[in-house]
Order: sequence, then C-alpha cells, then structure tokens
Amino acid sequence: MTPRERRLREQAERRRLILTTARELAEAEGWDAVTTRRLADHIEYSQPVLYQHFKNKDAIVHAVALDGFGELAAGLREARLAGEGPEEALRRAARAYLDFAAANPMLYQAMFTLSVGLEFAQEETPQQMTDAFGEIMSAVRPLVGDGDAELQTEVLWSACHGLASLTWGERLRPGLADERLSALVDSFVARSVPRV
Repeated sequence: MTPRERRLREQAERRRLILTTARELAEAEGWDAVTTRRLADHIEYSQPVLYQHFKNKDAIVHAVALDGFGELAAGLREARLAGEGPEEALRRAARAYLDFAAANPMLYQAMFTLSVGLEFAQEETPQQMTDAFGEIMSAVRPLVGDGDAELQTEVLWSACHGLASLTWGERLRPGLADERLSALVDSFVARSVPRV
C-alpha cells in the first residue's frame, strides 16, 4: 500500500468514526448534545481534524442523514422483495419504514425534520434520497395501475411519516401500531383495486 493510499484509507476511517460517533451521541442525548468539541473529545482528535472533514456541525448532520437514507433504502428494498405479491410487499415496506423510524429516532429527525439542506424532488437530490423514495414507489407502483405512481407514493410516504412522527411524539394511543399500519395499507389497497 502506498503512503497516499494509506492516508486516504485513514481519512475515510476518521470520517466514518466522526459520523458514527455523532449518530451515537445524538441517539443517546439528542442533536443539541452533538457539538464539534464533544465529538473531538469522544473520538480523541482535535477540532481542527474534524474541520478537515466537515465544515461544521450541519455538514456532519447532513452526512449522517445521507447515510440514513442509504440504510432506509436498503431496508425498504429487502422488505419489499420479501413480500409475496404486491399487497404484502407494500405492507412489508411500510412496516420497514416505521420500524426504521422507531429504531433510529434521532437519525430519522436528521433525515426529515432538521434543516441540513436536503431536499427531495430536485435535480440535485442526492442518490441516497432518490433510492429511498424509489423503493417506496416500487412497492406502490404495482397497485396503482395506470394511476400516478409518484403521486400515490408521496401520499403513502406522507402517511407513514405522519405515523412515525406522531408515534415518536407520543401523540397516538399506545399499543395500536399494527392496527394503524393495517388500516393504512388496507385503505391504500382498497383505493387501488380497479373499479368495475
């Protein structure tokens, strides 16, 4: 391995360490607890080393969120492909989405509620975000026939996001997550069945 290759590998490892530590700290204490000073202390590097990789905390949160979209896309794909038939694929994908949000509340917050410069439906939307949306649309498309699959995906995604956010915020009655998911998917499927 050349010195340049070793240096690039070490930089990539440091970058990964910064992102992993930021995510762990946020999940434990919230994003307000994530500061460059605390990150530097946790990873045992100086703040200037952090700034070699990221301009500021927002850039770190941005990168964590993009990683999250990549994870979400992979989880949605795995769930969707495990479904036998379109309805089960949609049900599994929706469950995977809600499970992801529940298991990673601060990551989910970085992805969808913090203002870190990530926008959907733009030419410059990062691939990880496009992939996550595309996985939801791949579960929706078989159920909408000639309908607008993108629009229906936005509607389903909005409903899943609402369920995830309201559940996390303890705004919904406890113990009914499965029933809510079934009601959502059943309603979506019922609307999608061609009328004779």
